[in-house]
Amino acid sequence: MTSARMQESVLRCFAIALLCLGSFAISASAQGTANTGTKPENQGSSGDGWHVDVVPYIWFAGVHGTAGVAGHDASIHADFSQVFNYLDLGAMGAVEARYNRILIPVDFMWIKLSDDKALPITDEALSVKVELRQTILTPGIGYRIVDHEKVKVDGFMGARYWHVYNSLKLQPESLGINPSKTVNWADAVAGGKITLLVSPKVVLTIGGDAGGGTARSDYEAYGLLGFRLSKKWLLQAGYRYMSVNYRPPSTFVYDVSQDGLVLGATWSVK
Repeated sequence: MTSARMQESVLRCFAIALLCLGSFAISASAQGTANTGTKPENQGSSGDGWHVDVVPYIWFAGVHGTAGVAGHDASIHADFSQVFNYLDLGAMGAVEARYNRILIPVDFMWIKLSDDKALPITDEALSVKVELRQTILTPGIGYRIVDHEKVKVDGFMGARYWHVYNSLKLQPESLGINPSKTVNWADAVAGGKITLLVSPKVVLTIGGDAGGGTARSDYEAYGLLGFRLSKKWLLQAGYRYMSVNYRPPSTFVYDVSQDGLVLGATWSVK
């Protein structure tokens, strides 16, 4: 199976799963309303007014795909088990503000990765050292479709801004080929999130988004299992997958997938 078909299959499976869970949640909401004769927001809803969650996290992401500058492409494969060898620096976090059912989520990530064992797609070079620095900022606006004590369904739309620096150093050094380039672009994305209260202490979250515009494709999916320590703190662990295929009409290529373990905590500030 080709990489494009694999990515398409992952996205399709995620969309089907999200749709099924959303349908289940909405059906549960309607059933609860019919049984009690009250509005959904009166049944264990998360409350009116302003609420703010701050979510620092660490994403141990491997990187797979192709990065290219000035007509020279390199195949990158940094597995999850090798992440500490390739991740140089990183800063990640998210903030979600909510007023009644209106959501304002913002996700931020900056990482620096390097791989000195990448395979060049050229006949002259034996290997290539690749350095990637990327900043991803995803602000959005959303609405809480279902707001029950045990089931919450959110939908949102927004934009994902990318700032990417690619540097390739082809070996042997006698080739004198060391291209580098910095690019910026933004894609429109839309998605959703489903939160299920498995028990008073355990929370399951499934979400993701998809879109594009400047890039040919831009999407992510994630699943998190959380344990509530207190009313203010929720510890979470799970898996995140993100893929982008950016190939402008130039000599820059950034067609990569990132996936791996996510560890984080949610602090309910307000």
